[in-house]
This record gives sequence, C-alpha cells and structure tokens, in this order.
Amino acid sequence: MATDGLVTLRSNHGPEETMNRFEAQVRRSGMEVLAHIDHAAGAARAGLLLRPTDLLIFGAPALRTPLMQANQAVGIDLPMKVLVWQDEAGITWLSYNDPRWIARRHGLDAALSAHGAAMAARLEEFAQAATAP
Repeated sequence: MATDGLVTLRSNHGPEETMNRFEAQVRRSGMEVLAHIDHAAGAARAGLLLRPTDLLIFGAPALRTPLMQANQAVGIDLPMKVLVWQDEAGITWLSYNDPRWIARRHGLDAALSAHGAAMAARLEEFAQAATAP
C-alpha cells in the first residue's frame, strides 16, 4: 500500500526479524547503516509505552549525492529510512518513502527521476526480502 509517497508492506515476521532481514540486505548491497533508532526503547526511557517502532537510516553517498547536487533540499529526505513497526493487532509493517515521490517532491528533472526509480527498485527488493515468508 502507498499513501502520499509512503510505501507500507505487511511483514510475515515479527518486528525484530523484519528489521534484521532488511538490515542484512542493506549491508549485503554495500550500503552503509548510518543509524538505528529504537523508538520504543526511547519511549521506555521516558517512562512511556510504545509498541515496537524501529527506524533504520542507511544509504550510499554515490546514490544520494546526484539528487542533492540538483537540489540540496533533497537532503531533508535523504539518506533513506525504513520504519518497522507493530500495530495494535500485533501485525508487523515495514514503511519507507518512495524515492520517486522524493524526486517529484523536489522537482527533479526526468534524468534524476530515473535515478530515483532505480533507488525505488532497490528498496522494493530489500523490503520484499525482509517481509516475505
């Protein structure tokens, strides 16, 4: 499902396994993991409850730099991020911003939009591998 550029897939695994599978795809591709933020752990430190909500920030300068060279404001949306979260019914989801939407949001030309499409294909591949049975 996609809403306003946000792609969300239902996972066949729990939150931790889904994130581990996604992160393994990122690392195998040669991209770097820049940050891993466990929002639920942060909430717990603040004395608050939050279902599993885990953010991974990742990417490669060679992929994102051409987009930022065209419009530095793209840097607000890059590097890429994936959110693995569990809803109130215990279902695990994986969400990310579609790079094609990011390209449109920042008014990038057709050549750079094609670059965004290539990034989207890679993300779709990673997301499918992380959520599939």
